[in-house]
Amino acid sequence: MGRKLLLENIEKPDINTIDGYLKYGGYRSLDKVLKGMSPDEVTEEVKTSGLRGRGGAGFSTGLKWTFIDKSTDKPRYLLCNADESEPGTFKDRLLMEKNPHLLIEGMILSSYALGCNTAYIYIRGEYMFILRILERAIQEAYAKGFLGKNIQSSGFNLDLYVHPGAGAYICGEETALIESLEGKRGNPRIKPPFPAVSGLWDCPTIVNNVESIAAVVPIIMMGGAEYAKIGIGRSTGTKLISASGNINNPGVYEIEMGVPVEEFIYSDEYCGGIKGGLDIKACVPGGSSVPILPKSLLFKESNGSPRLMTYESLSEGGFQTGSMLGSGGFIVYDEQQCIVRNTWNFARFYHHESCGQCSPCREGTGWMERVLHNIEYGHGKEEDIDLLWDIQRRIEGNTICPLGDAAAWPVAAAIRHFRHEFEYHVKYPHRVKDADHVYQPEMKYQTI
Repeated sequence: MGRKLLLENIEKPDINTIDGYLKYGGYRSLDKVLKGMSPDEVTEEVKTSGLRGRGGAGFSTGLKWTFIDKSTDKPRYLLCNADESEPGTFKDRLLMEKNPHLLIEGMILSSYALGCNTAYIYIRGEYMFILRILERAIQEAYAKGFLGKNIQSSGFNLDLYVHPGAGAYICGEETALIESLEGKRGNPRIKPPFPAVSGLWDCPTIVNNVESIAAVVPIIMMGGAEYAKIGIGRSTGTKLISASGNINNPGVYEIEMGVPVEEFIYSDEYCGGIKGGLDIKACVPGGSSVPILPKSLLFKESNGSPRLMTYESLSEGGFQTGSMLGSGGFIVYDEQQCIVRNTWNFARFYHHESCGQCSPCREGTGWMERVLHNIEYGHGKEEDIDLLWDIQRRIEGNTICPLGDAAAWPVAAAIRHFRHEFEYHVKYPHRVKDADHVYQPEMKYQTI
């Protein structure tokens, strides 16, 4: 059984209240900090821990904090990215719904380290019921003196607000989030300047994911060096994984970095194997935006070593033989799943969610969706497969924000590893009976 730092008390019935949270050791990290640690010491502990952004980018959280401009007289802001719109990802929802005070304590600790006196939790519009949970928890924290003026008689002030978005995937990108928070359309900004220098209302701003901020609490409690002992290499600590697809035990799991992918899929402690006793076909390990890994690359690295649930192992070899840990949205496909259909479904999403600011993304995502639709429904041509490859190649790296890359990578990986399925759709369109089919190992389709 792996170590639990964020989900340790998640099933306690009263953990969502401040009294329950305090009963199970809540706000002890804050007490430790306010009684004997400077802001720079808190930042140093987070750097020592090796914590990397849990929202997908995997950049060092502590190092990111050091970028904030402290030379200006402008106020500084901490923004929590609780948008969580990546298909296949639902871990932050669990944390906020079940243990909101863990996030709030993390926000206070992080704000203290950054010298912020105002912080925001930007939450996706579809999570309105969680917004009410967070607002109630924030009121409890104010009442107990953990928020507001002179927190716990320390002289530190912090006001915390929850701001709902309108359900736009693009607002998961930090500068689009800032634009939305300012009341504007959520279009990503051109960088530089980066938010740490000029972010919310042109002030120094740090944007971190829910899980990243929540992880600060155990890091401070146990110490950065102890946290760094968990995991392997530069992938330290624990990671929340949202597991879904054709598995027996879908849900959110907290793993120690370094668990073999095969163990995560087949162990009863985690996914419990493939539903119905079928064979595994492929997996998207980090949310819909990361490249798909076929079974042949899923369990072994190129040198024969087991592929691990780490940033480095899942990206080993680049996108030719690897993928990304990303946001931890772990989607498993069994042998009957049609890769063309799943790729088209992802393409529909990214076309719908493109903000339209960049022409490669605005035009290219729609083009990919239409071509994939034609192939999926038996109207494709052989040259359409190469056309898809060319479109995704022209999108990747040519947009202001990573949404273009997120739309291109799944298409590229699907063609790279499963070109034969695209060719099958083109060659045997009469066998693609309707939208509700599954792919058979013997290259036949069956209506369900």
